[in-house]
Amino acid sequence: MAEDLIARFEALLTKGGDGAALRLALASRYLDSGDVAGAVRHAEAAVRLDPEYSAAWKAFGRALAAAGRATDALAAYERGAKVAEQRGDVQAAKEMRVFAKRLRRDAGKPEDEKDG
Repeated sequence: MAEDLIARFEALLTKGGDGAALRLALASRYLDSGDVAGAVRHAEAAVRLDPEYSAAWKAFGRALAAAGRATDALAAYERGAKVAEQRGDVQAAKEMRVFAKRLRRDAGKPEDEKDG
């Protein structure tokens, strides 16, 4: 099922239907199918296309974390939380802060330490 959706979404992309929502959908489907590199590529494109899209930042952080890129994932979650707050998306901001906190904990960093 995920592969069918990926194929349809990729076809839309090929036909010139590029956009942050399409890239977010692709990132989610690729991550669900285990293609972490594909998920990172499309999530990164989503935040590049719309840097104010909270859900795209959350997906980008998730994909980066799945790729083992904890430092980059932390940066994405922190940026995404700021974006979400500015847009009034309080729940998304809270979720990204929790994900960032878990990554810092798993890396053995103090909770208040930020990556530079």
